[in-house]
Amino acid sequence: MKLATTQVAGFLRDPGACRVVLLYGDDAGMIRDRAEMLVRAVAGSLDDPFLVAELTRDEIGALPDEAASLPLTGGRRVVRVRDATDAATDSVRAILKGRAPALVVLEAPGIATRSRLRTALEEAPDGAAIGCYPEEGRALEATIRGTLTDAGVRVDPDALSWLTAQLGADRASTRSELEKLALYVGPNGRVDLDSAMACVGDLAGLSLDDALFAATTGDVATADRALELAMAEGAVPVQVLRAGLGHIQKLHRARLAMEEQGLTAADAMKTLRPPIFYRRTGAFTRSLSLWPLPALTAALAGLAEAERGCKRTGWPDEALCRNTVLALARRAAVVARR
Repeated sequence: MKLATTQVAGFLRDPGACRVVLLYGDDAGMIRDRAEMLVRAVAGSLDDPFLVAELTRDEIGALPDEAASLPLTGGRRVVRVRDATDAATDSVRAILKGRAPALVVLEAPGIATRSRLRTALEEAPDGAAIGCYPEEGRALEATIRGTLTDAGVRVDPDALSWLTAQLGADRASTRSELEKLALYVGPNGRVDLDSAMACVGDLAGLSLDDALFAATTGDVATADRALELAMAEGAVPVQVLRAGLGHIQKLHRARLAMEEQGLTAADAMKTLRPPIFYRRTGAFTRSLSLWPLPALTAALAGLAEAERGCKRTGWPDEALCRNTVLALARRAAVVARR
């Protein structure tokens, strides 16, 4: 089933008889946050070895067996899969056809709109697919106010408006900044505009997407800061490089449409599925002007090679990832200055 926005909060508190949940979308922090809520709702803890199992995407073949395993201590198990892809579809269908008692939580940032996995779970009565996208407007205001209220502090209207303009790109970053702000004003304190501006850092609104868009537009400083924050919030090098591959592939498809079909950058961008988030269209168009097809092809090869390098034992994966992304930014910066 596909949950409506108004149903999500209640479902995260109690997923009931649902057996497989897919969390997808552009906000990796929200995906992780909601996955942890589901794990706690069912298992009571994130790190109970008897009730919580975690699989990588390379271990997806073991998913049906893990979902069918019974816990030694009673209760219901949760099997969590990070960075899930369509490769999990057959395993998920096998689980839905059987009687496996565990709750399976699949984290799939950036999965395609027409993904087989997403379609299978939207159609299954005991499966669920939940979109996780950056909050804005009233939804973001509610999250900020609710997080601060839970921490026992109040927030002035002008401070709330300023925080709404600064935060929201990534749920994990937003929560981290608000927790820091709550500590700053103390229990039963009040967040005014001065305290908000003093406490919330200049990294606050940045996400992995910001790092990639900054890289392809030649903004080296922002790419570096956003990448630093993404890794601090839990992004791993392979995940960053795969996101980079997806970003460059979109640019490559749009650029190909421009050169082969004679489309403008705006029209070429409209052909992409899933569509580019409206806040990103300006940066995407700017990137298209800086990256011809040969450069995009070379960038794809470089990202793929860096991903292979990160999987080799003993390689400095974080340094390799950072150097690869910043090399894109430096290349775009040189072109932009011409």
